[in-house]
Amino acid sequence: MLRGTNIILRPIKQEDLETLERWNNDPDFIGEFNNFGLRGYGSQIRAFDEGGTLSDRSGHLVVTTLEGKLAGSMDYHMTRYGPNEGSKAYMIGIALAPEHQGKGYGVEAQQLLSAYLFAAFPIMRVEAMTDITNRPEQRALEKAGFTREGVVRKAQWRNGAWHDQILYSKLRGE
Repeated sequence: MLRGTNIILRPIKQEDLETLERWNNDPDFIGEFNNFGLRGYGSQIRAFDEGGTLSDRSGHLVVTTLEGKLAGSMDYHMTRYGPNEGSKAYMIGIALAPEHQGKGYGVEAQQLLSAYLFAAFPIMRVEAMTDITNRPEQRALEKAGFTREGVVRKAQWRNGAWHDQILYSKLRGE
């Protein structure tokens, strides 16, 4: 469990699965920037049953309030810039329920997860990408200590169109 000032970032528990499954296809939770098409029911349950929610290649965690109320979820996955072990980095992503947005939870969750990844793995970079029009997430990443590196043109197919993304990174020691 990773405890911050206002939130907790922790592994998924069995009792979280019903909410996570509901969020998978809830347009209010998914919002404009996480609409990648419908997901089949049971994907969260299958991953949990197979022990696949946390590994050195990828992970899926929940964001909760200090009182334990589910506020959202985060994930990470490994990416590489070369074939050797030393060229790996992690890409992180976050989704917060609408009622928990704008409270600083995203900033804190991204700080906690990047600090955890630097502590747990011999990596130099943690990365995040967001839509070029997603100003709140851009501000959150910058507040969390990430640096804007540039625009990745037409990199994401979402909701029937190609979208430009902004790549952010945080380096070990920053």
